Amino acid sequence: MLKPVTVLCVGGSDSGAGAGIQADIRAVSACGAYATTAITAVTVQNTRGVQDVFPVPSKFIAAQMESVLSDIGADALKTGMLPNRAAVHALVSMILRYRMKNVVVDPVMSAKGGRVMMQTSARKAITDSLLPQAFVVTPNIPEAETLSGVTIRSMADMKQAAVEIVKLGVKNVVIKGGHLPAALRTDCVDLLYDGADFETFSAVRIATGNTHGTGCTFASALAAGLAAGQDMYQAVRQAKDTVTVAIENSLSLGKGHGPVWTGSSLLSTGKRDECLTGLSEALRTLAGATCGFLIPEVSSNFVYARPGAKHEAEVAAFPGRMIRLGESIRVVAFPEFGASQHMAHVILTVMRKFPSCRAAMNIRFSETTIRACKDAGLKVGSFNRANEPRKQQARDGFTLEWGVDKVMKQSVAPPDIIFDTGGWGKEPMIRVLGKDPADVVTKVLAVLECIKMT
Repeated sequence: MLKPVTVLCVGGSDSGAGAGIQADIRAVSACGAYATTAITAVTVQNTRGVQDVFPVPSKFIAAQMESVLSDIGADALKTGMLPNRAAVHALVSMILRYRMKNVVVDPVMSAKGGRVMMQTSARKAITDSLLPQAFVVTPNIPEAETLSGVTIRSMADMKQAAVEIVKLGVKNVVIKGGHLPAALRTDCVDLLYDGADFETFSAVRIATGNTHGTGCTFASALAAGLAAGQDMYQAVRQAKDTVTVAIENSLSLGKGHGPVWTGSSLLSTGKRDECLTGLSEALRTLAGATCGFLIPEVSSNFVYARPGAKHEAEVAAFPGRMIRLGESIRVVAFPEFGASQHMAHVILTVMRKFPSCRAAMNIRFSETTIRACKDAGLKVGSFNRANEPRKQQARDGFTLEWGVDKVMKQSVAPPDIIFDTGGWGKEPMIRVLGKDPADVVTKVLAVLECIKMT
């Protein structure tokens, strides 16, 4: 029988089950790992806030960790609420004793309702003792400001704060941008800094007050990724995808901030695997065809959205895109959710009018290929980039929405092909649309056959 990867979650218990250990268990399970726990505090808590906190004695925290680590072990460790200095020291002693490497620190300093969740001495113990043992720390904006001493109002401020936090001894920092003010009002952008390079992870901001448990969910999903052997970028991508879908499927419970929800059937492996498996099978078919010449200079990507998808975290694609190798097609990684931005926004725009059209691939533009599309009996639509509003052009990753939407408004049925002839700094491109990857491949091969006949 397969031995699952395990994540030890160390944190507080939430009686309302929206955050804390309860959210940790759900998120780790949603990501395919097994969650064990060590409780640091018992809280009296609901959607309106925290009414009381009972800290668990530090010896009992250490005993819980010892019991789990000496028997089950842990491939990663995720920390949440640490109410006092003694709890931090107990945690650090276990990390050192068991030489734990994948340590994810969520520096929980206050609850959603504003109640302070740790003593001042605990904050100092975290910076002095815990962060030097951590692989990654995942503060939100207020927590990052406390750790770094930097006031954060922009992405530049986030980068400066990340640099300061890494100086505390942690190897990586992910600053979550959900609390950023109006400067990034459309998207929610998180920042990863590994001490050398910055990476950003973007998702459309979802308008809801039901966000209880986002921090716990993010850090736990990240820990599950590291436990499974993902690199830092992949683990953050998984965490971003998980929390984005969880926010969209949040629950309206109680009279305050409802919880995000990773228990939804929309997160089930069956729904997600349908997309990943479909893309993998489509790639195998394309790799066996002589169609490398269809790959454009900017490379291709092949996307497949889950039913009802509304943002890129719910669209699977190939990280690093699809490249040409001679007359064949190759990829550098297996498909993942959130691995495409531009093509994801193409299919999401199409789905707003035609929800059943969930897959797309971009191929090289030429007049010959357009004629072949028409000869194959495919429905062809187009737009002119020169007419694109300047404001739309400035939104990175969203520049195709205007053109695709223009074609959708003129269509009474889903088009098979949408093309444009390029613009300043933009390669002309053809997008092949279909209900699923197999449908897209069928159309690409039909076009290929017509090209060969010319």
